[in-house]
Amino acid sequence: MDDEKIIGLFLARDENALIAVREKYGGLMLGVAKKITGSEADAEECLNDALLNLWKSIPPAAPRSLRAYSCQVIRNLAFKRLTYSLAEKRNANSNVAFDELETVIFDGEAEAKLENVDFSVLLDGFLRSLGKESRVVFMKRYFFMDSIDEISRDLNISQSKVKSLLWRARRKLRNSFYKE
Repeated sequence: MDDEKIIGLFLARDENALIAVREKYGGLMLGVAKKITGSEADAEECLNDALLNLWKSIPPAAPRSLRAYSCQVIRNLAFKRLTYSLAEKRNANSNVAFDELETVIFDGEAEAKLENVDFSVLLDGFLRSLGKESRVVFMKRYFFMDSIDEISRDLNISQSKVKSLLWRARRKLRNSFYKE
């Protein structure tokens, strides 16, 4: 079933919409949650919560991309779940990805400048400025929490190229912050 029909089911308050989302995007959503939480059980719980959130949010909202919207919902829930968990239980890959971005976003000077900036607008502009390959690598690493090895295999490029693309993207992101 295509996304427009599924969204139509949500708008019509038809519970088959939940079944359709689970069938079409359940595996992807579970994968995103599991990479963040590091736990199959937590990922399954996040999926159930995400389906409930989709049910509650779609009648006023009508997302352009159900796939992206679903991933965003489960990603946010997974991070809440991760925050709730004890620090030593956190997924090491998520921590590494955050550590990489932390040097860009949370240095004192950049942090002070970002207080009065709409971060989502800044990030959207930054992502649009990247080439397709760099944008895909950046999103796989920092949105889907894929490891460098996974990105390398998925895109059929070397790990050194992945690292290089990520380094350049982080540098470009940092420069975008300083311009703002």
